[in-house]
Amino acid sequence: METRDLGYSYREKMVLDSISLSVGKGEILGILGPNGCGKSTLLKNLNRNLSPDHGCVLVEGDDIAGMRKKDIAKRVAVVPQSNEIRFAFTVKEIVEMGRMPFQESFRGSSSEDERIVAEAMEQTGITEMADRHINTMSGGERQRVIIARAIAQTPEILLMDEPTLHLDINMQFEVLDLVKELAAKRRLTVVIVSHDLPMVARYCDRMVLIHDHGIFAMGKPEEILTEENMRTVFNIDARFEKDERGSNTVRLFGAFRSRR
Repeated sequence: METRDLGYSYREKMVLDSISLSVGKGEILGILGPNGCGKSTLLKNLNRNLSPDHGCVLVEGDDIAGMRKKDIAKRVAVVPQSNEIRFAFTVKEIVEMGRMPFQESFRGSSSEDERIVAEAMEQTGITEMADRHINTMSGGERQRVIIARAIAQTPEILLMDEPTLHLDINMQFEVLDLVKELAAKRRLTVVIVSHDLPMVARYCDRMVLIHDHGIFAMGKPEEILTEENMRTVFNIDARFEKDERGSNTVRLFGAFRSRR
């Protein structure tokens, strides 16, 4: 997936300006920045929920501006920030929705659809919840269902907006371990928007810092999570470190700095 000179404005207010980046097969890219910097807006442009004012988004060289929504959904799956579902669907019914782009009108699920749905539920640990209604579940349980639905799309690209927001710490690791495994085994391209610096630093191969409407820095976590960059972009005193197992982490070592 690639963006070239992508720009987007809400009415006359610029949100994104000249965003050019690429992410390869099997790679996990983290997009970080302060509130209101345009992270979620960028993600919505990547699957054409929003259309850029200029520039383009390419999937394997194909401009998604000329693709049908159904065809985009066969290649790009999304885990949105909000997992609220108003209707009393069962867990299995929600996950089965991930197969809709592949189904013809008025035809039910095929045996292959059923196999893929069952596999997605097993991978996310929700098989035993299949008959539960989604509106009776906790936020963390619902998030696992939404991730299973995305996996059931068998996408080339997975876009995740704050995927660990509703999860307890154990489930955060389980979900992102699964995402990392899928990226490696299926060569799945993953783009994660998150506020969780330590978690993103741990799991992402590369990171993009968004600041002042554009890309402030891009590269491996150890390259861009410098004390100076984190102070400039997030207004915090923090340090990139390796933990006792050699995994990436970010440690706050001072209070939030005053913006005055």
